[in-house]
Amino acid sequence: MRDIVALLRWHLDVGVDEAIADIPTDWTKVVARAAPAPAAAAPGQARQGAGSGTGGRTLPPRTAPAAGARPVQQPLLGTPAAGATARAMAAEAGDLDALRAAMAAFEGCALKTTATNLVFADGNPKARLMLIGEAPGEDEDRQGRPFVGKSGKLLDQMLACIGLDRTQVYITNILPWRPPGNRKPNPNEIQTCLPFVERHVELVAPEGLMLLGGTSASALLNRTDGIMRLRGRWFEFTPSAGARSIPVLPTYHPAFLLRQPAMKRDAWRDLVAFKKKFLVT
Repeated sequence: MRDIVALLRWHLDVGVDEAIADIPTDWTKVVARAAPAPAAAAPGQARQGAGSGTGGRTLPPRTAPAAGARPVQQPLLGTPAAGATARAMAAEAGDLDALRAAMAAFEGCALKTTATNLVFADGNPKARLMLIGEAPGEDEDRQGRPFVGKSGKLLDQMLACIGLDRTQVYITNILPWRPPGNRKPNPNEIQTCLPFVERHVELVAPEGLMLLGGTSASALLNRTDGIMRLRGRWFEFTPSAGARSIPVLPTYHPAFLLRQPAMKRDAWRDLVAFKKKFLVT
C-alpha cells in the first residue's frame, strides 16, 4: 500500500491529474477516418517590418475542391502528415463556423482524445484586436472557452486597464485542446494545429494582434527567441500568401504574471504601447 501511495504522489508531482483509461491505447493501430482533401494552401508567413493589403472577416475557401475529388484518409495521430491534413481542412473553411466544424472533425492531434471540450474562441469576432494565447487549462477545458480561470481574470483586468473588455476583443489559443496536466505543448502538437490558427486569424482579419506568451509568439512569428526578448517589440504576421500583414506585439502570458508579479510592469508597458497604436486617434 505504501508503494501505491508513493506512486500516486509521484504522478501528482509530475502533473498527472486525471485518468484517461484503464488500458493504454496503441495509436499505431488507430483507424484513420475519411475526410475531404482540398488542395493545400501556402503556410502562414511571419516577418518583421511594414506591410499592406486588404482582408475580409468572412472569406471564401482559398482553394476549391476539384469535381469528383477522392477523399483521403486522415493521418495517424502524431505523424507529419497531420499538419498537411489540417492545412487542407482549414483552407476549406469559408467562415468561423466552418472552421470550428473542421477543427471538431480533425482527428490528427492526440490532445483531442484526452480533452473534454474543443476550446475555439471568445469575445467579438468583428473586433479590431485579437489576442492569442497558448492552450486551454482545466477551467477552459471544462467550460469550452479560453481564459476563464485565474489567468483569464487577470487578462480581463489587463484589458480593463486600457479601456477594453471581451466585447471589444477576440480571444483564442494556439491549441484548441488542453494538454494533460496543463503541460507545455510540444512542437509536434503546435505544428499540427498551426494551420487552424493561421486560418482563424485570416478569417477574423484583425487590425492588430497581441500574442500572450512564448508559445504563441514563437509559433506565429517563427522565431526561436524567448518571450523576454520578443515582448515589447513590433512584428508583422501574414496568415497566408497574399493576405494583409497584421501588426503583432508579443507580451507575457497572464499565467506567467501570476507566478512572476514583478513582470507586470513590463506587461503594462506593452499594453500602453498596444493602446497607443490602435486605440488612440
